[in-house]
Amino acid sequence: MSKGYVIVTESINDPAGLEAYMRAAAPSMIASGAKVLVVDPKPAVLEGDWHGDRTIVLEFESVEAARAWYDSAEYQQVMPLRHAAADANVVIVAGFEMPS
Repeated sequence: MSKGYVIVTESINDPAGLEAYMRAAAPSMIASGAKVLVVDPKPAVLEGDWHGDRTIVLEFESVEAARAWYDSAEYQQVMPLRHAAADANVVIVAGFEMPS
């Protein structure tokens, strides 16, 4: 089964509010087994347009695990904090393993 990844691009409107969101969201991420792979305030855009001030990549054991975290009651309770502090794009993508 391939890994699942949540990719977030954020345009931050309220840094203090986003910090409060991150503290509130951390327990649900830890409980879901998420690994934070990337928190980059200045991604190097090579082509096209990129949204936001910061890009985040979370790794989960599977797409289903990523979706279960996103849909969990614990995360849904804190998500309004992010909505109040930043405009975000959020996607879940499946990992890929190159065939041998």
